[in-house]
Amino acid sequence: MRFSTDATPRARIAHAGLTAMPLVFVLLWSTGFIGAKFGLPYAEPFTFLFIRFVLTLLLLVPLAFVMKAPWPHATALWAHIGVSGCLVHGAYLGGVFYGIYLGMPSGLAALLVGLQPLLTALLSGPFLGERLTYWQWLGLSLGLVGIALVLGSKLESGRQLFDGFGFDALACVLVALLGISLGTLYQKRFCTQMALLSGTVIQYLAAGALLGVGALLFETREVTLAPTFLLTLGWLVLVLSIAAILLLMALIRQGEASKVASLFYLVPPVTALQAWWLFDERLPLLGLLGMVVAIVGVMLVIQRSPPAQSRSK
Repeated sequence: MRFSTDATPRARIAHAGLTAMPLVFVLLWSTGFIGAKFGLPYAEPFTFLFIRFVLTLLLLVPLAFVMKAPWPHATALWAHIGVSGCLVHGAYLGGVFYGIYLGMPSGLAALLVGLQPLLTALLSGPFLGERLTYWQWLGLSLGLVGIALVLGSKLESGRQLFDGFGFDALACVLVALLGISLGTLYQKRFCTQMALLSGTVIQYLAAGALLGVGALLFETREVTLAPTFLLTLGWLVLVLSIAAILLLMALIRQGEASKVASLFYLVPPVTALQAWWLFDERLPLLGLLGMVVAIVGVMLVIQRSPPAQSRSK
């Protein structure tokens, strides 16, 4: 049985790849907040994102045809994929970028949208019929505590929370939080038949159209083609809009929405580490403690999943 001896190494490689997928996703996803900080001085948020989506589509559409990706046959599925794209990409990225554009620090924006796992867990019951164990609820609670500790570590003594930005920036980031949470649940419920490549193209078309209208209505659409802007745009297109998003879609398809959402608890600590490395921001002991607590929470949510149950009546 030569086949069986060859299958074991392949199985181990496949298992290692699946294990590494969440870690790679967190590393890539967290760079989006840093990219926003680098690029927004040269273009307004909706304009910036519209250009990003157009360039992404110029790469993805030919790739989809070359790889002969299947396209949805039902009109309803096209509509569902478009709605999920407007939520996961349009509302989420539009809210985050506009919040940072209005003065919110990128690290704080990452922390606030890091509340997504708790919101997704609260909504996954009525939306998807998923049930969380007590260990998972403990993990979600620890993740929230960890984010609070990191947030507290980033505030200077005697400094107000909203110093440097207003409630409009906070509202934008809360829209992003709601968008990514609802989008994750919506896609899990209505887009299970979506092919990854063609589905991502449809999502970007819908989100790009939404942000394009926003740019036409609310922005001047002026862009400064500085080297920093071009490099940032290239990174966001190739690494975030293609590699990380396809990875997220694969993770959503593989696991329950609450387990996938728990990965976002790791994004704020990783973002803080990147900010320390890139901008020499000091990382206090309280922030390090918050990272550890958040990681423990993620581990509980992922490892303590309940056994699969049939939903058929």
